[in-house]
Amino acid sequence: MTEHPLSRAEFDAVYARVPRLTVEVVLRGAAGVVLTRRSVEPARGLWHLPGGTVHFGEPVTAAVRRVARAELGVDVLVGALLGWIEYPGLHAAGYPGWPVGLAFAATLDGGVPVAADQADAVGWFRSVPPDTLAEQAAFLRNLGI
Repeated sequence: MTEHPLSRAEFDAVYARVPRLTVEVVLRGAAGVVLTRRSVEPARGLWHLPGGTVHFGEPVTAAVRRVARAELGVDVLVGALLGWIEYPGLHAAGYPGWPVGLAFAATLDGGVPVAADQADAVGWFRSVPPDTLAEQAAFLRNLGI
């Protein structure tokens, strides 16, 4: 499976018409939960859960592990499905798609989180920072973070 199975034009054409299934990595440890600050649109400059598109034919748990490697440079053990997140705020702000994210608990299985793909910072948080993507902030608060 290729890292990016669609060209940008194909991606935009498909996901402007149908929901995009994503996974969100809720990596927890003694220091809290890991968030990264986006360095690209949509939501540039906001803290968010590492996440990404599930590729066609890719098992969802494999997508969680792939995203953790790509966005944090770590290996994770995938835990329970914690729920889902829809992103009406992104769409209202002009993003052409409608992502639906499956949020999975994860624990470190190797490495130290670093800002890797599409992020300029990474941090462990015991509470949700004020400049967090709104839908994810609400989700994390519902988890007690």
